[in-house]
Amino acid sequence: MVFAQGLLRHIFHPESSGQVAAGVIRGERSRFQLFGETMNTAARMESTSARNRIQVSQITADLLVASGLSAWIAPRKSKIFVKGKGEMQTYWVKIKATKGLKPSKSKRDMPTLAETIEMSGSSDHTSVVHADDNFNLDDVETMTKTERLVEWNLEVLSPLLQQIIASRGGDMVPINSSLSKKETTIGTGKTVLEEFVSIIPLKRFDAAELSKRRKTMSIDIGEEAKTQLRNYLSNVASMYQDNPFHNFEHASHVTASVKKLLTRIVKVNDGNGLRTSSDEINLIDMAGHSYGITSDPLTQFSVVFSAIIHDLDHPGVPNAQLVKENTRNAQIFKKSVAEQNSVELAWAMLMGKEYEALRACIFHTEDDLRRFRQLVVNTVMATDIVDKELQALRKARWETAFAETSVQDASLSSDDCKATIVIEHLIQASDVSHTMQHWHIYRSWNEKFFLECYSAYKAGRADSDPSQNWYKGEIGFFDFYVIPLAKKLDNCGVFGVSSHEYLNYAQSNRDEWAREGERLMKEYLAKYEDMTTEE
Repeated sequence: MVFAQGLLRHIFHPESSGQVAAGVIRGERSRFQLFGETMNTAARMESTSARNRIQVSQITADLLVASGLSAWIAPRKSKIFVKGKGEMQTYWVKIKATKGLKPSKSKRDMPTLAETIEMSGSSDHTSVVHADDNFNLDDVETMTKTERLVEWNLEVLSPLLQQIIASRGGDMVPINSSLSKKETTIGTGKTVLEEFVSIIPLKRFDAAELSKRRKTMSIDIGEEAKTQLRNYLSNVASMYQDNPFHNFEHASHVTASVKKLLTRIVKVNDGNGLRTSSDEINLIDMAGHSYGITSDPLTQFSVVFSAIIHDLDHPGVPNAQLVKENTRNAQIFKKSVAEQNSVELAWAMLMGKEYEALRACIFHTEDDLRRFRQLVVNTVMATDIVDKELQALRKARWETAFAETSVQDASLSSDDCKATIVIEHLIQASDVSHTMQHWHIYRSWNEKFFLECYSAYKAGRADSDPSQNWYKGEIGFFDFYVIPLAKKLDNCGVFGVSSHEYLNYAQSNRDEWAREGERLMKEYLAKYEDMTTEE
């Protein structure tokens, strides 16, 4: 039986059976190679498969049946067309999630964006669709990329909603008239930036409350709330502009990194919506270690929610250009224009009558509502890394709370201050997480960002040609922002091995860009010319 390369990669699982020929291909890059009809069929299984599924050929299915394992497979509803073979009947292997399987991390198996999203929340075992789930793989095949991303984000947020409900005793409480009135007034009378605070007060849970908290899996948020969440995410996706970089796919990529980093902080048992398989540290033990972030599921939900909406309606040009053009939003917000607009649009939509059941899951008191709003405001505003006033404030807080030579102040060195800083650095690192991942992921997103900036220049919405300084600019971005940020993740002391992983990738990508960047710039420009020629 031959398994094509990458069986454990969380994406395509091709399989075929039969005899193969093997040999070493000689030359400058000698390599061992398998040949034959079996390998050709396995390749067809890969190219026509679906995420998180194992597709097998007829001959493999026959072998499984002959071995008494007919219950393992189910025929695919529609036959697939294979070049050179015509129509083929294939089968899905019906397996449940298998613990202990780790995705490959070798360079030859480096993940695509979709794989990165799948792998971010599943570092300890593969996430395979259960055989008894009401999940139609043929439906998945007809879904658009945006629809698949919506479903992925839905599965990220739903467990956090369960945990929020569990933290308040497990009861679903409809929003009362008093709270409903507060929803219409919160955030009015001032801009989003004016709502920004230097320290976010988090909710604290004592050990007794945490020990009595209901298990997440026993909570049902209800079909109405889940449908509303799906509809909300679909509308959010539709409000992202069709930019090469600042789009819904980027938002999902940022969300994947946020989820990964939160999971590394929240390495606890199933008392938490972002749990891992570790049973060594419980929720009570971790509450202090993470400055309270782990004990408040609303905090975690708010940060993930913010990642999803942080670039909503982004126009594809920086804030400085919006101010220069004196756009309507620039007249309203003055600075941090794109970030404030994203919060305003996402929040106004969430407060709509059609999302009442969803909001009832998120908050059920005015204190919860205020905390949720503040967390969203601060988290999204943290993605504006250009504003000098915000930069100065963050630097001063960091020096006070975390720097080794700092003079500790009782108020600023509080857990709330440190939690605020951790949240800000988490979203900032996630917003540029492509720079701290595998080289080909960085290269792909860097190209998209260049194309976005170069397109703006060609459209007359930028003063200078970005291609003239892109190569040196990227090196400076690594040296003065990305690598120092990765080091701060380590200094926070709450992200475990992820901080080392991010730093190592950042340094590696910086060196690779120094070697290959000038050549890649030529490829970027050629690709832009090809795109414009086709149009």
